[in-house]
Amino acid sequence: MAAAVVTAVFALSGGLVMGADEAVHYKTDIDIAYRSGPGLTDYMRSRCKLDVYYPAGKKDFATVVWFHGGGLKNGNRFVPSALKEKGIAVVPVNYRLHPKVKSPAYVDDAAAAAAWTLKNISRYGGSAKRVFVSGHSAGGYLTSMVGLDKRWLKKHGADPDQLAGLIPYSGHTITHFTVRAERGIDGKRPIID
Repeated sequence: MAAAVVTAVFALSGGLVMGADEAVHYKTDIDIAYRSGPGLTDYMRSRCKLDVYYPAGKKDFATVVWFHGGGLKNGNRFVPSALKEKGIAVVPVNYRLHPKVKSPAYVDDAAAAAAWTLKNISRYGGSAKRVFVSGHSAGGYLTSMVGLDKRWLKKHGADPDQLAGLIPYSGHTITHFTVRAERGIDGKRPIID
């Protein structure tokens, strides 16, 4: 899976930004809140955070917003090892989890994080025109939801057309099983969000 992530990102982004012999230092800014304003719960303040792992001193690099898997019930943000030191930024995201919240909170958090990245990656040297959204399993589901239904990003002042691409891995392409359970939908009934 990791090799597929790297291959897809490079194929879509035009490859590395620097030469192979060029030394690059990477920085990570951690625990950045991607939601702000009134009405945030303590859970939102603690969970709606992301990190920015980026090549310091480089410009116009591609960025991958990465959503972890875990069935929408568990997991934490991390930078996949296959994406480290590849000349790109990685923005791993935490989102709220079941049972503390229910759908569509997960998708809304994912959209807020993707919109935050589109609006802020240039501060780190990245190109807002080269932002990809990706994730594995539940993260792949969130990737598809954020990129294929314009209402989610629109709510946060962005549009899926601003994204360079979507790279979902092993993501549900029908309503996620956790969301089905929340709504009392039979697991074998084909329902698409």
